Amino acid sequence: MTTDTKTDADEKTATAAKATRKAGAKKAKAERPAKATPPKAKAAPGKAMGTTANATVSAKAAPSAAMPKKAKPTRLSALDAAATVLASAKEPMRAADIVKAMAERGLWSTPNGKTPEATVYAAILREIGAKGKDARFRKTDRGLFVAINGKGA
Repeated sequence: MTTDTKTDADEKTATAAKATRKAGAKKAKAERPAKATPPKAKAAPGKAMGTTANATVSAKAAPSAAMPKKAKPTRLSALDAAATVLASAKEPMRAADIVKAMAERGLWSTPNGKTPEATVYAAILREIGAKGKDARFRKTDRGLFVAINGKGA
């Protein structure tokens, strides 16, 4: 008899959980903003849409003099910043030193990353592997990189 009670209780719990999920889905759907569709213009009887006695006019009204969007300041990518740092360096640098120099110059800093040197190291290796002789970097020794002349950012 106890096993039947547990089964009934389990079934009731499962049904309640399913109902809660459905209610949550309906609530989330109701909270989503509805898609706005512009109203359709109707033509006057006997006239073609968008025509006047003098000229043809487009169906849509010209947008009001919209303010131009402010251009976002462009940020250097980690690779571009590394190329800039290495181009000005007099000797090969390790990834950790490159990241430190980029942060000191304000060229690039990681957005809460725990291992930015690993990110830069992997990105440099990926560029060397993908571009080969056309890459901006060259690996001189284990963990040491230089910029190829004339290819810094």
